Amino acid sequence: MAQGMSKVAKTYDTVAKEYAETFCGEHEKKPCDRDVLQSFARETAGKKPVWDFGCGPGQTTQYLADLGVEVSGLDLSAGLLEQARIPHPGLHFRKANMLDLDFENQSIAGIVAFYAIVHFSEDQVERAFREVFRVLQPEGIFLLTYHIGEEPIHIKEFLGKAVDISFMFFRTDFISRCLEDCGFHSIDVSERDPYPQVEYQSRRAYVFAKKPAAQERPQLCAEANW
Repeated sequence: MAQGMSKVAKTYDTVAKEYAETFCGEHEKKPCDRDVLQSFARETAGKKPVWDFGCGPGQTTQYLADLGVEVSGLDLSAGLLEQARIPHPGLHFRKANMLDLDFENQSIAGIVAFYAIVHFSEDQVERAFREVFRVLQPEGIFLLTYHIGEEPIHIKEFLGKAVDISFMFFRTDFISRCLEDCGFHSIDVSERDPYPQVEYQSRRAYVFAKKPAAQERPQLCAEANW
């Protein structure tokens, strides 16, 4: 079942300070995260613009900037963006919705989305991927991470605050098919077990996908109402 984006934004506005304090240094404890972000930085070296979708308090945005990537952050939550701007005053952040991006076609060189689909239904995932495909330049790179599974988890408390939201898990075959249907190729998926005592104990996936140089949209994306 789809969750309204206003509800998701309100949830993260509620826990923004606690979320920033909890996750600001998470990459230090996750070597696989660092490895894939370093690979992404090499793939996008000298290219711009690059965006971190679902940037939260900006920890991934700053990590990429430290690797020399000219990157900006985008998030649905105004509260999280306020938290991002405090420790990262030199970076650009903006409020936007992945499901309805206000970027021009073929205008972005690379996009990172670290767990940015965690509150999306399957239909919303497909819509988000179509939007990502639309705004990427030919040969643009998309790096996606998500929790592997099939059943959502509904929670009423998060970081000490009362909330009402579901976290979504996805099958790898579903994610790969959605990317292929939108025209992505060179889809490379890797998985890992969770780091004990570091993060929620779900299996994780990292996906690199590329927009073709000479792109022919498949029927699904050609007929989508963008």
